[in-house]
Amino acid sequence: MSDTGVTDIRRADAADAAAIARVHMTSRVATMPYLPPQQRSHDQVTRWVGDVLLPSCRTWVAVGDGEILGYAALDGDMLEHLYLRPEVRRRGIGTLLLDQVGRHSPDGVSLHVFQQNTDARAFYDRHGFTVLDTSDGHRNMEGLPDMTLRWTPEP
Repeated sequence: MSDTGVTDIRRADAADAAAIARVHMTSRVATMPYLPPQQRSHDQVTRWVGDVLLPSCRTWVAVGDGEILGYAALDGDMLEHLYLRPEVRRRGIGTLLLDQVGRHSPDGVSLHVFQQNTDARAFYDRHGFTVLDTSDGHRNMEGLPDMTLRWTPEP
């Protein structure tokens, strides 16, 4: 086991849906308090993970002590999701997941991040992402100003 507490980064499968949903929901509440309260139940989010996320994205989970600590979901070269359990943040787990995404994106990775999400913006900045554009929120369901970031590997 590394200093991160991660014993494995592996592809997610249908059996992981409930744990991924829990990570997704708890992370959003803890790290983005400006978002409207979640209107979907854990069972609804679990179904979304199993029926939409896993079939449409290459998804990896970080596992430690048999528990899913975080996940990353990549759709083409777009990082759609990178969430960690709140209590394991700042241990390098996000970096491990982002490195996995980068290995599967030889031409680079893009993502959207809320402008208010200063912790995530700082994380991506430390990992070499640059701002491509900003938006007033018209392109996300929350209606919040966001940014498109891009990482391109060194030649």
